[in-house]
Amino acid sequence: MSALTGLPRLRAPRRLAHGEEASVVEHLDELRSRIFVCLGALVVGVAAGFVVHARLIHALELTLPREYRNQLITLAPGEAFMTSLWVSIYFGLILALPVLFWQIWSFFIPALERSQAQLIRWFVVLAWVLACCGLGFGYYVALPAAEHFLTNYGSGQLHYLPQAKPFITFCTHVLLAMAAVFELPLFVVAATQLGILKTRALRKNRRIGFFVVCCIGVALPGVDPVTTIVETIPLLALYEGSIWLSVLLDRRSRRLRLAEAA
Repeated sequence: MSALTGLPRLRAPRRLAHGEEASVVEHLDELRSRIFVCLGALVVGVAAGFVVHARLIHALELTLPREYRNQLITLAPGEAFMTSLWVSIYFGLILALPVLFWQIWSFFIPALERSQAQLIRWFVVLAWVLACCGLGFGYYVALPAAEHFLTNYGSGQLHYLPQAKPFITFCTHVLLAMAAVFELPLFVVAATQLGILKTRALRKNRRIGFFVVCCIGVALPGVDPVTTIVETIPLLALYEGSIWLSVLLDRRSRRLRLAEAA
């Protein structure tokens, strides 16, 4: 027991209070602690993903047309292991997202006012919900539509054999892209709340915004037109929804300012 007394005690990072003064060393120490927490969450998530990697691969196979399921092939000796490892890493990243969001929020919260802190807390929760919605949309809508088109294209001349690594890579890229796409309202609302964008300008320049969103949809993973269209449609809907959400938040902030002035 005496040999263990010299070891540093593990403790959760202390969150600074609003307006609390702290030295650069204290900020760096807190940042280091939060990075360790994030890395720990990732390690736990990856370990959990590796335990269930066979089920994860099977779940991705279910998005293929029925005649191509349970036919994934590998062409290199280490491809099966590396494919399982990358599936575990992607799953661990998704599983650790709530911890990552919470640690980022906790680190920046002392520099914000209490009203802003409350808003960002809801942003953290909403970011996780939107990411889950994006993953669900990608799994149940985007992937089946894209794979049905791609596996049947040129089937009269070309025979498709699903290779494990390219298939898993395509699936994970589409799913992560959809999770990122569904975060669009948060970016737009955050930009309006910080004063980077104005809601009036967003409403006035809708066509320019829609053009930019379509360009983003084309740049997302997926070279075929079906995947591009399926990824762009929710982008357009989310962009329009983010404009109206920004308008509602602006009106709420205006009412609060009037109430405080009175």
